[in-house]
Amino acid sequence: MRNIGINLHAIEGLSDEDYVKLISSLGFDATFTLYTAYTADRKLALSHAELFAKYGLAWETIHAPYGCPNDFWKEGEVGEEAIQEQIDCVDLCASLGVPISIVHLSSGMTPPPTTDVGRARIERLINHATKKGVTLAFENQRKLFNLAWVFDFYGNESSVGFCWDTGHEACFTAGTQYMPFFGKHLCCTHIHDNYGVFNQDCHMLPFDGSIDFDRVARQIRESGFSGSLMLECIETNSDRYVGFSPEEYLNRAADAVKKLRTMVDGQ
Repeated sequence: MRNIGINLHAIEGLSDEDYVKLISSLGFDATFTLYTAYTADRKLALSHAELFAKYGLAWETIHAPYGCPNDFWKEGEVGEEAIQEQIDCVDLCASLGVPISIVHLSSGMTPPPTTDVGRARIERLINHATKKGVTLAFENQRKLFNLAWVFDFYGNESSVGFCWDTGHEACFTAGTQYMPFFGKHLCCTHIHDNYGVFNQDCHMLPFDGSIDFDRVARQIRESGFSGSLMLECIETNSDRYVGFSPEEYLNRAADAVKKLRTMVDGQ
């Protein structure tokens, strides 16, 4: 049976151990975290690795820093600092046995164009990830071009894959479907819901907004992807869950992703 996962800290109010213990008891098999949690505390990364192993959760991805991906394309020190953060995340993944680092290639509605210096940096990152045995999952944001560029030039590289974010697709680029373009590269998912309102990235649980999850299930199934269905939900991004306890929210999350798994796999 296909694994299901949810991000660490989808809802606050529980200690890390209580959160991990609860999601494990609800049938979740995997989780992911943000790299920024470890920039000042690398011991926390080792602590999380031990905690996830204790409760049988696979640590499937670390989300690389995403605050300044536009800097990749800029001349000078700011661009070098931005790409070094990505390299550092790859190194952390390799040291922990986390197979995937998730990367954004742009931010906002007016990112800079791709540049020679930026393309050289991304190539350096890809080469480094290949050496380290880590996959870079490039995630859909507001712009199609950057993704198209990276898969056109590097789509055959073993270290290059696609992270499909269902919520971003609905609220950042309504009318554009990414799976027909990049589904063959799919290596991980960020599954969440919203109402399709531009720039309102609600990160709701599946089936609580307006995304067509029949289509989501069909496109995952048709892609041949056999990996985890990973939720990326944030309780505080919406007023939908006001008054929910952590237990109520996470039970609802488990029910939603199990329903989606049945839709994808028919099990």
